[in-house]
Amino acid sequence: MKIGILGSGAVAQTLGSGFLVHGHDVMLGTRSVSKLSDWVSKNPLGRVGTFSEAAQFAETAVLAVKGTSALDAIHAALEPNLAGKPCIDVTNPIADLPPENGVLRYFTTLDDSLMERLQREFPAVNFVKAFNSVGQACMVNPSFKGGKPTMFICGNDGAAKKIVSGICGQFGWDAEDLGKAEAARAIEPLCMLWCIPGLLRNDWWHAFKLLR
Repeated sequence: MKIGILGSGAVAQTLGSGFLVHGHDVMLGTRSVSKLSDWVSKNPLGRVGTFSEAAQFAETAVLAVKGTSALDAIHAALEPNLAGKPCIDVTNPIADLPPENGVLRYFTTLDDSLMERLQREFPAVNFVKAFNSVGQACMVNPSFKGGKPTMFICGNDGAAKKIVSGICGQFGWDAEDLGKAEAARAIEPLCMLWCIPGLLRNDWWHAFKLLR
């Protein structure tokens, strides 16, 4: 597939490299091309453009920016460029405040998620929450003693979730579909839980697994 990634930080670069390894065409969208010079040198098949160019390029898009910048990033990409396309929402609503005893602080409530806000603002885009509940080092083909980890996903469009589930499988995850966009109210706080061992003990190599 053609993958357009909105973002130029560590998460965007890690996912971009991962998609290239798995044979996809990738363009990273950024406001500052110079930020990606190292990534381009390491990934000569990767492309770089503006947010709108990456959105146009994409068959499947990825939103990989700070949660506080998520709405602005989609505005910059232009909703018509993403209309009808799956958009993997990797964002978390982390506030610009320090953690409390290892617990991140969010600017949303338990009755409304960041992804729901994005879906209301941009109804033509098929957002799918995924890859938000693990650190970037573990996102692509992680190896854990306990076996394949679980990636919890949600979204309103079934076809989009099927595509994202396939990507999760390629990247070494078992996808667990938790339903419509409202489920992001539960999935987004998993980032808080995942970060506690890291923030308290510098333990960043772990993931969630659903057992039945």
